[in-house]
Amino acid sequence: MSAAGRTLGILGGGQLAQMLALAALPLGVRCVVLEPDPQAPARLCAEHLQAPYTDPAGLERLAACDAVTLEFENVPVEALAALEGRVPVRPGGALLVRSKHRAREKEALRAAGVPTAPFVEVRGEADLAGALEAVGGRGLLKTSELGYDGKGQRRAGSETELRAAWAELGSVPCVLEGLVAFEREVSLAVARNAAGELAFGPLVENVHRDGILRTSVWPAAVPAGTEEQARTLAGAVAQSWGLEGLLTLEFFALPGGELLANEVAPRVHNSGHLTQDGGGVSQFEAQVRAVLGLPLTDWAPLHPTAMVNVVGTPDGRESDWAAVDALPGTRTHLYHKAARPGRKVGHVNLVAPDVGTLRERLAQLEGLIP
Repeated sequence: MSAAGRTLGILGGGQLAQMLALAALPLGVRCVVLEPDPQAPARLCAEHLQAPYTDPAGLERLAACDAVTLEFENVPVEALAALEGRVPVRPGGALLVRSKHRAREKEALRAAGVPTAPFVEVRGEADLAGALEAVGGRGLLKTSELGYDGKGQRRAGSETELRAAWAELGSVPCVLEGLVAFEREVSLAVARNAAGELAFGPLVENVHRDGILRTSVWPAAVPAGTEEQARTLAGAVAQSWGLEGLLTLEFFALPGGELLANEVAPRVHNSGHLTQDGGGVSQFEAQVRAVLGLPLTDWAPLHPTAMVNVVGTPDGRESDWAAVDALPGTRTHLYHKAARPGRKVGHVNLVAPDVGTLRERLAQLEGLIP
């Protein structure tokens, strides 16, 4: 089955849309992105509709595509409603309603049989009383919508701290999650097409710094059976939620080997960028295939692979690019975005012949990227 000549619409034009478009081109697929930012990274490799997400003319152009997908979940519901019934939108609005709201997401995960950390929904001030005790005494308060990369969240270990945290977050609806003692964070993506065919990405080990993903490594240093457990849970979510497209689950790996779902992204994910290198299908090609109904296959690098994010720093420090290029196995991916503190502006993938060499070179690479 060939995809040649098809057009894929994308809501959002950031770096994820850029990489989706680059993965689509070799399949014969051209992409159209609807994105208000005139400097959208995807403009360099896709048709860029510079307009609001609810722009009638822009939505009319997307409706003429073979299918529409998204690069981020905070798409206005009005845009999805305008496309409904005119063009396949994958994933669809019903799934996005779950994934863009933390409380609904966690309830839907549990309904699919996927365990999560204890949580309490905080809709108003009255819900703060006794909330910490309900989640184990210490928690992380997160806004129900719009938070990402460590934004929109505060820790709390007392009711006084909790009330202060809620005020700092704007007294908006939140979710209070109990803190869990986990050994490591891992993630795994699942793709499903309209025919119900499933495929899985690799289990990736992640380390965060200041709420932003710093490194991802494959293979993950986890006990035997962990990846199979993650695939079972991800498959349950895909089937229960009626996924058409790709979604990524982030997990806490507990000392006893159990996985708790932390968050879900209904799209390609930062932790999957390492699938671009090391051989094999990338997460970006997997999403394009799932959205367009092409045959699916599991995807993972063929060699040990890692990724380091490049993030803007407060003092404007640059990476030592000459040394990065000189380190064996590196491949740099820059997003053509202006650097500012906390903003992701690129990543560097690293491929090595074995896990020991990968870990050794990763330590060197981290020293070259502030």
